[in-house]
Amino acid sequence: MGLAVGVDVGGTKIAAGVVDESGVIIDQTRVPTPADDPKELRAKIAELAGELAGRHDVVAVGVGAAGFVNAERTALYFSAHVGWGTEPVTDILQDSLGMPVTLENDGNAAAWAEYVYGAGQGVPDQLMVAIGTGIGGGLLLGGEIYRGGHGVAGEIGHLGLVPQGRLCECGRHGCFEEYASGSSLQRMAREAAADGSAPALLAAAGGDPTAVTGAQVTELAEAGEAEAIELFDKLAEPLGIGISTLVSILDPTVVVLGGGVSEAGELLLGPTRAAVERELSGRGRRPSPELRLAALGNDAGLIGAADLARRATS
Repeated sequence: MGLAVGVDVGGTKIAAGVVDESGVIIDQTRVPTPADDPKELRAKIAELAGELAGRHDVVAVGVGAAGFVNAERTALYFSAHVGWGTEPVTDILQDSLGMPVTLENDGNAAAWAEYVYGAGQGVPDQLMVAIGTGIGGGLLLGGEIYRGGHGVAGEIGHLGLVPQGRLCECGRHGCFEEYASGSSLQRMAREAAADGSAPALLAAAGGDPTAVTGAQVTELAEAGEAEAIELFDKLAEPLGIGISTLVSILDPTVVVLGGGVSEAGELLLGPTRAAVERELSGRGRRPSPELRLAALGNDAGLIGAADLARRATS
C-alpha cells in the first residue's frame, strides 16, 4: 500500500507527516495555520505535503480538517476556527500535488487512527472525544466511520449543553466545547488566578492572571497542587454530562478521550469517568462504556488522515 502523507489542520498549527502502514510517523513538519486566508491555507498545505512527498515515495495525501466536511469529502461547509472557503479543496490540492488527496474531518481521522492503531483497536463501536482548543468527535459504528446523511455527524463540540450559555465561535450559545475544552480549562484557571483562589497558578504565570496556560495547570496538578487538581475536577463535570448524553444516544462500547488535554492522563480520566457514571441514564442497570485515554496523542489526526488516504487508493 505504501507511504502516505497525513496533514492535520487545526486552529493554530498545520502538522504534516509521512506515515507508514504500521501507523508510524517517519518524517514530519509543522507551521502556524494561516487561519483567515483560504488561499494561503491551501497553499501552505500543498507546500508541506509536497515537501514531504519530495523526500519519500508517497502514494496519497490525507487532510484532516477541523470543520464540517461535506458528504463527498471534497470541501467544507463550515469551520468555527479556520477559514477554508467554499472551493473544492481536494481538486485544488490534487492539481497542485499531482497525486490523490482525501479530505476528512479531523475528529473522524483521529477516531480512525485510534481504531486501527491505538486505544480503540479492534472495537467496532466507539466514540472519540478529542479535547483540545475546542472539542472534536468521531464515531465508529460496525468498524466504519459514521458520517451521517450530509457528512457532518460527530460534531459533538457543538452539542447544546447550556441554554443561553456562553457564545461559541460557531455562532450559537451554550455549546459543549465552551464548557469542557482546553479553552474552558484555561479560562477557569485564569479566573481562579485573578480572584485569588489559585495563588500557585498566579505565581507560575509571573503574577499575570492572563498569562496562565492549560499546560501550567497540568504541570501543577501533576505535582499534586490542590488548586490545579480542582480545576480538572470542575472540567470533568460538563465533560461527563456531555459524554453521558452522547452515550445515551449512541451506546458505544468504548469512549476514547484524546486531544491535548487528555495528556493530563488520570487527572482527567478519573473524574470524567466518575461524572459519566453519575450522569448516565439507567446507571447501575445497564452496561456502561469503558473510558480510555487515546494512545496516539496529538498525532492521531495526522495518522488517521494518512491511513484513510492510503486505503482510498488501494
